[in-house]
Amino acid sequence: MSTLDAFKAPSLVSKKTRKEKIQVDDEDSVIVDASALPTRKEAIDADNDEDMDMAESPSVAKPDFAPAQGGAANGVVKGTRKIPIPAHRMAPLKRHWMEIYGPIVEHMKLQIRMNLKRRTVELRTSNATDDPSALQKGADFVRAFALGFEVQDAMALLRLDDIFLDSFEIKDVKTLHGDHLARAIGRIAGRDGKTRFTIENASKTRIVLADTKIHILGSFQNIKVARDAIVSLILGSPPGKVYASLRTVSARMKERF
Repeated sequence: MSTLDAFKAPSLVSKKTRKEKIQVDDEDSVIVDASALPTRKEAIDADNDEDMDMAESPSVAKPDFAPAQGGAANGVVKGTRKIPIPAHRMAPLKRHWMEIYGPIVEHMKLQIRMNLKRRTVELRTSNATDDPSALQKGADFVRAFALGFEVQDAMALLRLDDIFLDSFEIKDVKTLHGDHLARAIGRIAGRDGKTRFTIENASKTRIVLADTKIHILGSFQNIKVARDAIVSLILGSPPGKVYASLRTVSARMKERF
């Protein structure tokens, strides 16, 4: 050891100064007693006390909002709808205008007008509108009438929430041309509309045949039943087989409800 100390560089700090430094370091060290530390419960109580003090302090002011007025209180968003009317439905629209005007204005609290120049029916909300879905229901009601449904049938869209409108074309199921297409339409309609009425009564829906387009009005499950029957007729199934499947489905629906 004496040999190693001989090779060390000389220190510029005297031994007396080094001893005083060691004593100061010993005085700065603190002995922590575990019993003096706060418990978890005491820490949580202290935090809660601080939160209560902050809540009770008058410096934190709560926001003050003005009361909602009119349709904003019910979440009604102002909007408009324009429903195009086909040329062949303009005459029935004029003839049944008061039957359409009444439910829209009196029950749905909407504003409606007929634009003869653009062949559209325009709807918009008013200050009295209190139903957020009134505008959409009114547009569906007018659109159903434009597609060919009777006013009384289309009115179900205003009164019930689970009534929908489904449309598809024959070419979406199978590509047919000429006499094959005419025979498919004839199978769907039946003699004097017998097949269509049977499907409507069995599935509790309303069906409109507009050339190659088919429109179905009813609940989701009933629309599926009617659509499956129509698709079977388009694909060439005989009406008797479709009637048998409809009777089975109708019996199941009666048992369910």
